[in-house]
Amino acid sequence: MGGGGVVVVEEEEEEEVEVARGGAGKEKRKRKKKYGVLMCAEEEPEYVREAHGGYFKMFVRLLGDEGETWHLFRAARGELPTAADAAAFDGFVVTGSCSDAHGPDPWIAHLAHLLQTLAAARTTILLGFCFGHQILSRALGGKTGRAVNGWDIGVTCIHPSNSTLKLLSSLHIPSHLPVIECHRDEVWELPPNAEVMARSEKTGIEMFRYGDHVMGIQGHPEYTKDILLHLIDRLLQRNLIQMSHAEDAKASLEVREPDREAWQRLCKSFLKGKLPQLKPLPIEDE
Repeated sequence: MGGGGVVVVEEEEEEEVEVARGGAGKEKRKRKKKYGVLMCAEEEPEYVREAHGGYFKMFVRLLGDEGETWHLFRAARGELPTAADAAAFDGFVVTGSCSDAHGPDPWIAHLAHLLQTLAAARTTILLGFCFGHQILSRALGGKTGRAVNGWDIGVTCIHPSNSTLKLLSSLHIPSHLPVIECHRDEVWELPPNAEVMARSEKTGIEMFRYGDHVMGIQGHPEYTKDILLHLIDRLLQRNLIQMSHAEDAKASLEVREPDREAWQRLCKSFLKGKLPQLKPLPIEDE
């Protein structure tokens, strides 16, 4: 059981329901909101498990509410729900990964196909972070690849567009929105009908939305500073970044704080379908 009455399910099992009393003494069955985390990380650092309980529980703490069930699917191991089973979920979170969203791995292709199917049905909300942001773009017809400006590691200040700030006015989202980032890939080109929501100095597409049911975020609102410091050291040890990158990233942690509360408001509101001002995609003629 997660905090706040959130039921955490690490493996798929029968859907749980709440039983509440209806009028005239009748019982009515109320389905619990059901969300899934499509875990795209091939491995989970021991530090993250010991200090934070693992990435899955971090996402539940960030996005979960009382009375919900949250299910884990290890997508990078080929563990995905069928399209029919996935359609019973209210929403999915697509996580980060060390893999490339533009890569040829079979599990990535299978994930992209599932996301494409769910997006076309328009009944399940999809929210992606980092790799998840990129694979959503790919699944919907966009293009991804190596970031033009190289690695972006540290606390990055992104700038929502004026139209985004207007759409999210009820959430009081600031015009400068710091978030932890750790990526060397990016979305090059948006899918048809998608809209850029935010940019940064190094990345042209920090956020995008596709109608009212798909959103991608390049950053990591779920990360904390200690996790980023651990990842910086891992990247250095594996010779994936230069010392100058590590120093710049650590320096950014001293300059600004990630606005976790604002990101939580934004992400939870979108995932729970509480942004009615977002317009759905127009229905195309058959």
